[in-house]
Amino acid sequence: MPYEIVIVGAGPAGLAAAIYAARAGRKTLVLEKAYSGGQIFQAFRMENYPGIAEVSGPDFSDLLEEQAKRFGAEIRLADVRGMQLKDDPKRLMLSGGKEITAEAVILAMGASPRRVNIPGEEKYTGRGVSYCATCDGRFFRDKNIAVIGNSDVALEEALFLTRFAGEILLINSESSFTATQVLVERALREPKISIVSGTKLKSIEGNEIGVERIVIENPEGSYTKEVNGVFICIGSTPNSGLLQSQIEFDARGYIIADPQTMETSCKGVYAAGDIRQKELRQVVTAVSDGAIAAVMADRFLRKATT
Repeated sequence: MPYEIVIVGAGPAGLAAAIYAARAGRKTLVLEKAYSGGQIFQAFRMENYPGIAEVSGPDFSDLLEEQAKRFGAEIRLADVRGMQLKDDPKRLMLSGGKEITAEAVILAMGASPRRVNIPGEEKYTGRGVSYCATCDGRFFRDKNIAVIGNSDVALEEALFLTRFAGEILLINSESSFTATQVLVERALREPKISIVSGTKLKSIEGNEIGVERIVIENPEGSYTKEVNGVFICIGSTPNSGLLQSQIEFDARGYIIADPQTMETSCKGVYAAGDIRQKELRQVVTAVSDGAIAAVMADRFLRKATT
């Protein structure tokens, strides 16, 4: 017998979907290639989830996973290598030649922040290196930080961080900004922000606790700057490569889904969390997406049997 609902991805969106799907009595499987929690697993601390004053990323991930299992969801470590979403039942091909079938599928593979791939970036991720000002800005109150990027997102993040940080060094590797002029002018007027263009971030250094300094380079040479945090704002990439032309995407590769139902252009297939086209990518919105997707998948299955 195929699974009724298969969820690809065990981040907050996928695990919330598993909770709702399993609680509805559906035979539910979650497939995850790495570890439960997705990006939030790497968060040192989270304090903007309603009802929870403060929790570490790993602890929050464990809570979601345990709750999903308590309702009967099966969570399996597996690498999904391909999907046939228009088949009935839908087929998911795993590494090792295994195949899973499902009556409905929820896509919750998330998106990956683009990295600059320099020494210290991976080491200090979650300990001073962040990819989300909304998530982590409060942890840098009165601290000196660096923001990397030249797009609208980078400038918006820098301006948002002025609420908390002491000084902000905005590092633009190009000679000009791709951001809209109004944001550039706003950043130039902000006394907390210093802008350096034509400058590259070369490495991030620190101690066992966190970031202490960065090394940056311009045509005149390289030098160090003492900072306590580095916000890398050069975009994100949706983890949607396996889907190819089976469903509808936007120009950046994010899945287009109905914001009311999370249903994609493929019947019986839903998208939840950071992988779908949306304005705000936060844990709380991912969990909401997952709950909606699971409820709609359950309704889809009920209609299919009547």
